[in-house]
Amino acid sequence: MTSLRQRMLEDMQVRQLSPCTQQTYVETVARFARHFDSSPALLGPEAIRDYQVYLTNERRLAPSSVVVAVSALRFLYRVTLRKQWVFDDVIPVPKKPRSLPVVLSRDEVVQFLDAVKAAKHHAILTTCYAAGLRISEAIHLTVPAIDSQRMVLRIAQGKGRKDRYVMLSPKLLEVLRAWWQVDRPRHWLFPGERPEKPITRKAVQLACRRAVRRAKLTKPVSPHALRHAFAVHLLEAGTDLRTIQLLLGHRSLQTTANYLRVATSTVCSTASPLDLLPRPEPQRDPDAN
Repeated sequence: MTSLRQRMLEDMQVRQLSPCTQQTYVETVARFARHFDSSPALLGPEAIRDYQVYLTNERRLAPSSVVVAVSALRFLYRVTLRKQWVFDDVIPVPKKPRSLPVVLSRDEVVQFLDAVKAAKHHAILTTCYAAGLRISEAIHLTVPAIDSQRMVLRIAQGKGRKDRYVMLSPKLLEVLRAWWQVDRPRHWLFPGERPEKPITRKAVQLACRRAVRRAKLTKPVSPHALRHAFAVHLLEAGTDLRTIQLLLGHRSLQTTANYLRVATSTVCSTASPLDLLPRPEPQRDPDAN
């Protein structure tokens, strides 16, 4: 390991970045160095600009992927190498298109979950919907995280290294108890092939794709789509935004407020002007008699 990589890792550890973020940043900087066959410490603004052009025009990465690369390079040069640059000019952040999620209806959620055959996969995908969890949070649930006395799930170190509690619905508790009877997990609620490790993201995503084919749904479905459905269905049922924000673990209320743009309680709350047009009685054809 080079001294620069070691320093960057230590800088991230001191700031308590998540292990996933640390790995992503290190891999991103390594690809940047290989692209120029040179240490990043010897590269400057022109090389960084050329690399961003390469990622955008040749690699054709999505803006969200370029944002990850930008964040890694900004950390390297601002924190580890302590460059006194105007970073908005030297390493600009690309504008991400604002897209709205495709939301499953309640009937489509039932149709999808009914198509999930394996007990473990059914339990974990039901949990994603019932509690609005990110897939990373669901796969890292432990058996002690289930508090059936208070009817809550404890989410330990979710996104942003934050703990939170979410509701444990009676129906979800039944599903989780049925799953426990099948496998009797000891630590991880959803263990992987090796019991000492949780199920992988890829395994859940694969089960999700298979269920979509069985259910013959036309909408794209992923574990995160179930989280979107959780939020929108709560909003449509009258739950206030602040409560939904706390349940989802969003840092900003504005992030949660985006669901207002897809909730039928908002979009369909006003009548279309077409429905307000006067409806004159149809003229009768005198020759019809």
